[in-house]
Formats: sequence, structure tokens, C-alpha cells
Amino acid sequence: MHGNDSTKWKGSRDAWLDAAFELLLDSGVDSVRILPLAKRLKVSRTSFYWFFKDREALLDALVERWREKNTQGLVRQTEAYAESITEAILNVFDCWLKPELFDSPLEFAMRSWALQSEEVARQIDTADETRIDALTRMFERYGFEPLAANVRGRTIYLTQIGYISMKTREALEVRMQRIPAYVEIFTGQVPQPRELQRFQARHGYADKTIAPFS
Repeated sequence: MHGNDSTKWKGSRDAWLDAAFELLLDSGVDSVRILPLAKRLKVSRTSFYWFFKDREALLDALVERWREKNTQGLVRQTEAYAESITEAILNVFDCWLKPELFDSPLEFAMRSWALQSEEVARQIDTADETRIDALTRMFERYGFEPLAANVRGRTIYLTQIGYISMKTREALEVRMQRIPAYVEIFTGQVPQPRELQRFQARHGYADKTIAPFS
């Protein structure tokens, strides 16, 4: 059997992980089992063991992928270049609108899983601490005192986790209309029109109430 045919027959590690994430999102962690995954991928059950020692190894890989995507995705946005704290906050807000930076349904699924697993709950606690620390450092870089920086960072983060936990849905236009007020509340500063324009352009939205090149 040729290499490509063999890979297709066995699937791939990423394919198993992708399918596992789909089941996790659809039905929770109890549904993430080898036989249903094999059926979904249309490969043999035994091919699973080419990539993972056992189901626990697969679950560990799911946690690692979530950590890399959501925690590191958020941390990277807090470190992205910005001329002001208001622009820095808008960089972070990219996470809430771009699933490739931060996957909110996955975050919800992981937090639901944590209710059944002490180990996953510890991973969630560690992620929360890492993310809030990154937001705190971001505020400190723009001159905020440590306590104020931490409180502001926690407020931003816990607000968004509340959105996720409550499965809040907002139309893009509604969220965009609220963004300037959120920025001002979180930072104490009004975002510049040019900063809002750049942010909106990244998300395919144009607010005609903002004068161009202002």
C-alpha cells in the first residue's frame, strides 16, 4: 500500500483530533470515544492506535490544542503592537470576533468538561490565571498601576467569559455599536476614530457615523 493510501486508510492525528473536537462540541466529552470517531472518519478502529496510546492520550491532546489555540491566542493579542491602550484593547477584542484567534464554543465545551473532571478544572484555572496575567501586563505597559491593571484585566476577561458561559449572541452591528463604550469603560479613555476604523475594517464592518481619516 502506498504512503498516501496508508495515511488515508489510517486517517491522521489532526483528523482524529478534529473529529474529537466536533464530538466534544456537539455532545460533550462522554461522546468522545474511539469507535464513534472511527465511524465518523470512516477508518478502522485499530488505526486510532497509530496516533494515540489510548483515549486518555487523545483527551490530553484535546486539552493541549485548546490551550494553544485559546490561551496562547489571547496572550499573543495582548502582546500585539498598539500605539495606545485603547488600540491594545481593540487587539484583544479581535479574539471575540475571530474564531481562529479564540474559539468561544470550544471554550464553553472545555468549561463544561471541567465540571466532570478535576484535572480539566485545574487546567481551566491555570488558563484563567495566564490570560488575566497577560491582560494585566498589557495595562502595565501603558502606565497603569499594578492593582488597577489587574482589576481592569480581570474585568475584561470575566465579562467575556460571562458572554461565553451564557451563550450570549449579538449581531455584528450591535456589538460594533457597543465596542467604543466597552473600550472607554475598560480603559477610562475614549478610542480614537482611526483606531475604531482599523478595528472595524478587520472585521468587514463600516460605521458611517465615524468620519473617515479623522
